[in-house]
Amino acid sequence: MKITVIGTGYVGLVSGVCFSELGNEVICVDKIGAKIEQLQRGEVPIYEPGLQPLITANQDRGNLNFTTDLNLSVKQSDIIIIAVGTPSLPNGQADLSYIELAAQEIGQAMNSYKIIVTKSTVPVGTNEKIKDTISRHTQEAFDIASVPEFLREGTAIQDTMNPDRIIIGTDSKRAEEVLTQLHQPLTDNIIATDIRSAEMIKYASNAFLATKISFINEIANICEKVGADVTKVAHGMGYDKRIGSSFLKAGIGYGGSCFPKDTQALIQIAGQMDYDFKLLKSVVEVNRDQRLNIIRMLESLMGDLAGKMVGIWGLAFKPETDDVRDSPAFEIISELLKRGARVKAYDPVATENFKMQYGDDGIVYCKSAREAAWQADALCILTEWNEFQQISLPDIESWLKSPYLIDGRNIHDEEQLAETQLVYYSIGRPGMNKGVREHAPVLLL
Repeated sequence: MKITVIGTGYVGLVSGVCFSELGNEVICVDKIGAKIEQLQRGEVPIYEPGLQPLITANQDRGNLNFTTDLNLSVKQSDIIIIAVGTPSLPNGQADLSYIELAAQEIGQAMNSYKIIVTKSTVPVGTNEKIKDTISRHTQEAFDIASVPEFLREGTAIQDTMNPDRIIIGTDSKRAEEVLTQLHQPLTDNIIATDIRSAEMIKYASNAFLATKISFINEIANICEKVGADVTKVAHGMGYDKRIGSSFLKAGIGYGGSCFPKDTQALIQIAGQMDYDFKLLKSVVEVNRDQRLNIIRMLESLMGDLAGKMVGIWGLAFKPETDDVRDSPAFEIISELLKRGARVKAYDPVATENFKMQYGDDGIVYCKSAREAAWQADALCILTEWNEFQQISLPDIESWLKSPYLIDGRNIHDEEQLAETQLVYYSIGRPGMNKGVREHAPVLLL
C-alpha cells in the first residue's frame, strides 16, 4: 500500500518505518527541513533502540522516503496517517492546531479517494472535525478513521510490530477492510469500533495505566509506615489475572509525553461535559507529590540542603529513551535548587535534551556516572538505566563524600547493600532502608 505519514515524532516516525518494513511504500512528511535532511541521511533525531537500522534498510529497498512536500506526498498515497503533536495547553486541553493545519493541507492536496487515519491522541469528536475541515477544501471522496497507537518509548519497534491489539474506529466498511488488511501482518487482534469509542479507548487506556502507577505508589507509602515491602506486595497482586503485574512498580511516578498530557486532557474532556473526574484528579495529584518524597528524605537525612552537593543519576523520564518531557528530574532538581543545593547530573543519552529544556543554571552536567557521584553529599537515582544497576554499591560508597543514597527506582538489592555503610532509602521497602530510621525517624513515623 502507498502511505503518507504526517509528522516524524515518536509515533509518526516509528509507525512509518514499521509500515515500510512490512513492504508498503511509505513517505514520511515533516515541516522541519533540518529533521528531514537528517532522516534522508539515515540519521535518527530521537533515541529509540533498533530504529536506525530499519530506516537505512528500507531506504535502501526504496520503501521509505522523507520529504517536506506534503502536497505531493498526499497525491501519491492511498492512506494518509496524521501523527502530529497534540501538546497540552495551559488549561490542560489538547492543542489541536497542528491537527487542524494537517487536515486543511490534506484537503487542499486531495486528487482522488483517500483514507485519512488519525494516530495522534485527540479528544473525542476530533475526527469529525477533521472530516469537516477536509470537506471544506476538497470535492474528492474520502473516509476517516481513528487508529490510536499504544507504543512505549524505548520499546516502540517491538510494540508496533507485535501489538496487543489494533483499534480501528471508522463508520466506513471500505476503510475498515483496507485498514484491517494493512494491520493483519501485525496481529489477529483487530477490533473495529465507531470513531468516538476508538478515540476514547486511547485516553481510557493511558488513564488506567497512570492510575495503576499512582495506586502502587500510594501502597508503597503505606508500606513504609507499616513495615511491608511494596515489591513483594506488587508481586503477590500481579498473579491475580484481574489485576496483572504490569505498571505495579513503585517509584517516583510517571512522566513522559503521554501519561501527564493524556490524564490532564481527559480531566478537561470530562469537565467540558460537566463531569468531575475525581479519581483521575487524585491520580495526577498523587503522581506530582510522589516526586517530592526524594526532597523530603534528603532534608530529613541532611537537614538544610543549602550548599549541599547532590548527584543526580537519570534525566530521561524512563530508560532507553532520550525523552525528558515531564521527567520527574525537572521538578526534583528545581526543588533542590530552590533550597540552595548544588546539583551534578548525568544521563547516558538524555543530557542534551534536558539541557535544552532546563538550561545550565545551577546544574553541572557530567559525562559519567562516577563524575556525578564524586564527592557528592548525596546521590539520587531517578531513572533505572542498566548502566546504573551495573555499578556496585561499594563503588558508589567510595565515590560519595557522605554515604546517602536515595534510590527512586528501587534498583538495588539487600545483598549488595550489606557490603557497604551506605545510608540507603528506596520506595516502599522499609526493610531495605539501611540507616534511614536512625537518621530520619520523624519522616518514617
